[in-house]
Amino acid sequence: MQRIVRRSYPTGMTLPPEPVLCETFSVSRTVIREAVKVLQEKGLVTVRQGSGTTVNPPVQWNMLDELVLVATIAEDESLAVLDDLVVTRRLLESDMAQVAARTAGRDTVERLRALVDRMDELVDDVAAYEEHDRIFHDAIMLASGNRIARGVVRSLQSQAINTAGYRGESGRELCEASNAGHRRVCERIAAQDAAGAADAMFTHITDAWLVRRGEAGDPGRLKR
Repeated sequence: MQRIVRRSYPTGMTLPPEPVLCETFSVSRTVIREAVKVLQEKGLVTVRQGSGTTVNPPVQWNMLDELVLVATIAEDESLAVLDDLVVTRRLLESDMAQVAARTAGRDTVERLRALVDRMDELVDDVAAYEEHDRIFHDAIMLASGNRIARGVVRSLQSQAINTAGYRGESGRELCEASNAGHRRVCERIAAQDAAGAADAMFTHITDAWLVRRGEAGDPGRLKR
């Protein structure tokens, strides 16, 4: 998988025959066959009887697969894949914030306020702050009732959250700025301002990522 993602085995290439792969990776034919089967399931290759195993173009890869996504992120110095992940997350979470503003009850609003207040106290403890950050966003997703969108966001984040590129820079000032965004989202939900909640979430996710990502690649890809 790493060789395919790195383009050592480029799109359209037929993978080396089994004996060569066995020697290259010091494994048996059984292991190679199982590995190729997994690659096919993830969309990275196509196996045709009599024609060998051909590397598929990236558009056919299953980018929601954990191994594919993590491998692609690791090889993407431009951060374009993480940009796409953030754009997807932003789209889904903005919609869920909009719904939450219409449906969230008093208990949810009070919990969001308590989380924001607590995060103000945790700006010097980045690890604890980030954990409460995830809880805050998840509370809004739960309030929206959209299990599919929540599942996609949680899946994407769980696969990217520990990569250096996604975590980026951090520190007290960044946590303070991030929590100001959380507070705006919370206020709009409490006010039952659906459009305002969606806009606040969109802005918060965008601004937080632009700070973390640095200058690699093209940050303009996030503009809408």
